[in-house]
Amino acid sequence: MKVKKIGSIFILVIAALIWGVAFVAQSVGLEYVGPFTLNATRFALGGIVLIPVIFVMDRISGKSPSLWGSKDRNDRRTLLKGGVLCGLALSIATALQQIGLGYTSVGKAGFITAFYIIVVPLLGLLTGKRVSVLVWASVIIAMVGMYFLCVNEDFTVNIADLLILLCALVFSIHILIVDHFAPKVDGVRLSCIQFFVCAAVNAIPMFLTETPDIKVILSAWKPIAYTGVLSSGVAYTLQIVGQKNTHPVVASLIFSLEAVFAALAGWLILRQNLSARELLGSLLVFAAIILSQLKKPEGGKQRKQSEAEIIQASTEDVLNS
Repeated sequence: MKVKKIGSIFILVIAALIWGVAFVAQSVGLEYVGPFTLNATRFALGGIVLIPVIFVMDRISGKSPSLWGSKDRNDRRTLLKGGVLCGLALSIATALQQIGLGYTSVGKAGFITAFYIIVVPLLGLLTGKRVSVLVWASVIIAMVGMYFLCVNEDFTVNIADLLILLCALVFSIHILIVDHFAPKVDGVRLSCIQFFVCAAVNAIPMFLTETPDIKVILSAWKPIAYTGVLSSGVAYTLQIVGQKNTHPVVASLIFSLEAVFAALAGWLILRQNLSARELLGSLLVFAAIILSQLKKPEGGKQRKQSEAEIIQASTEDVLNS
């Protein structure tokens, strides 16, 4: 079980790395196309990429290749429901983020988005559940680290900042939805469905508010390919697979590494140097993730429910209400 947990944490770190580098690709992509066009094309590409992966994995496991992976009607219904809910949450979150990024600084957007680290345990508190002191301490340290890493100007609130804040809320809901469905269905199939749903949802405002041009889209093939194949097809699938054996609050803390990797990618790819302030923020985020993995000493007051059970129960309450 310990090996599975460590493996899941490693998988989530890789996902955060891919997303961090994707900031560079997304910035370049938005120079060619609008936010909805970028989202629609990259998520459609991500879904297409996963179709052969599904069949290959079936072959490896000795199963007969199947799009659904099960003949049981209830299993198919659960997979479809999970894919649609994940896709809706993901499409709303990414749309809010892309629109907000067009009217606010990247530093503010990174810090405000990091609020999903706090929103995840807060959603559990709404149903009367508790989260350990160590996790709360990790949340506070991570938020301070994100501030030092991302914020380099006076913090003021405008409409764009509120859009990013809503994005953080929806991302936290997405994490809980994934945590609810990932143990029940095949992760790759769940990811594939959510991408096609996300592409379809973004395609509606793309045609209504933007003027997608195939030539312009093809000219942006490099950032679209990265965000579609790696950031969407690979990273979100790694999230679903990795969260099967990881506490969702810990997962959200690991995902905060995305900002750290984004800063490193800017330094390596765009030749942007990390300041002492940014290095301090990176260290604090790493420290928060390590702290979140520590266990309470033996002999302390035992809780009636484990942290995983608390979040799982909270998720059940939210989804079934």
